[in-house]
Amino acid sequence: MPLSRRSFLKGALTGGAVTTAFGFDVQPALAQSRELKIARTTETHSICPYCAVACSVIIHTMGDKAHNVTPTVVHVEGDPDSPINRGALCPKGITLRQFVVNDRRLTRPLYRAPGAKEWKVISWDEAIERMARLIKNTRDAGFEQKDGQGRLVNRLTNMAIIGGCTDTNEINYLLGKFRFALGVVAYENQARL
Repeated sequence: MPLSRRSFLKGALTGGAVTTAFGFDVQPALAQSRELKIARTTETHSICPYCAVACSVIIHTMGDKAHNVTPTVVHVEGDPDSPINRGALCPKGITLRQFVVNDRRLTRPLYRAPGAKEWKVISWDEAIERMARLIKNTRDAGFEQKDGQGRLVNRLTNMAIIGGCTDTNEINYLLGKFRFALGVVAYENQARL
């Protein structure tokens, strides 16, 4: 079998047992190539938002956070110090960078009026005001203080709250508190609070 340059380099630099090639140790070179990828980044420790396992992640952000610089995520890896995942991430967790850095990600509220065909961009103030008004109207219309037998129940059965797999456990905790404050009975999320 003829030996090509590609097969020689592939054989010399892989396999785990071979630590030297061309008379020098390649481990520092491999470590430096990884170091160059995350050099001058800001490390942020966080939790993967995809499921209730709560794997720890390290998010590397490029940008010095100056007024005219928009930081961007350049690398995501599992946190090796985490007792939960010990640095490993599932296929969904490892794609967290694409979840954050995505030109199709919604960054502003959209509203589609009943019967309309197009979505309209609205302000955050308008969106929050509209949600609060609709929640209040729904609660006023369906809140039951006592059941048919006169027992105190303080429940709301005409509204539901759903938490998503991309919500953090902290967000789902707050949704649970919000649910209890409103008296909402129908509630579901991956944390099952």
